[in-house]
Amino acid sequence: MKSLDVSPLVWQVLRRHLIVFSRNWKTNLSFNFFEPLLYIAALGLGLGAYVQPMEGLPYLNYLAPGLVASSAMFATSYECTYGTFVRMEYQKTFYAMVATPVSIDDVIVAEILYGTFKSVLYGSVILVVILALGLVASPWALLVPPVLAVGGFLFAVLSMIWTGLVPNIENFNYFFSLIMTPLFLFSGVFFPLSGLPRIIQTLAWASPLCHVVNLVRGLVLGRVHAALIWDFMWLVTLTAVLFPLPLYLMRRLVIK
Repeated sequence: MKSLDVSPLVWQVLRRHLIVFSRNWKTNLSFNFFEPLLYIAALGLGLGAYVQPMEGLPYLNYLAPGLVASSAMFATSYECTYGTFVRMEYQKTFYAMVATPVSIDDVIVAEILYGTFKSVLYGSVILVVILALGLVASPWALLVPPVLAVGGFLFAVLSMIWTGLVPNIENFNYFFSLIMTPLFLFSGVFFPLSGLPRIIQTLAWASPLCHVVNLVRGLVLGRVHAALIWDFMWLVTLTAVLFPLPLYLMRRLVIK
């Protein structure tokens, strides 16, 4: 596999994405902001009034940290699938960039970093919201953005892998229906996994979102323990293992 060809120009590509984002940030932010608020209102406040405490917590307190993690995941995943594909296939931005001294690896890594930025931004916005609602119980929550950065980088890599595999934009429906939605539902966002069959618990352990949820919930609630280190190391290790794959797939797709 070809060695990584990344130069300082990667920051110029990322800067280009941030300038574009700054022109329509209100529209971009609104979708990822209001959807978690609806979950908080409908499930945390509405359904939560009828639900028994979970792990010794009112349901709203249990749910809120999971929504921080899932919001970060979806923000990154949408950006590095639909957003990346549009820039590559419809706007031809990738081809314009590689016609300059910018390498294809610079472009791909900048896409991953931009997805990571989206993860930290949108997850942190929801974190501020639940802080305002009095749902943050510990100063350990200050470490949530770095956790979102690591998780966001991993989800950006996973999303770029799918983008490098599919022939057209319609195939992203499968990614969100068959991969992202099951992760969202069975990673501990809405309920503890301990009540599920053993096979489901084992599969959930392989879910990146499960580990991000564990970390965010532990930090927000002040339930910091040694097991969180293993959650963090799992995310870092999986990221390191998968990182070369989107580079290979996207190179093959762009440079024909």
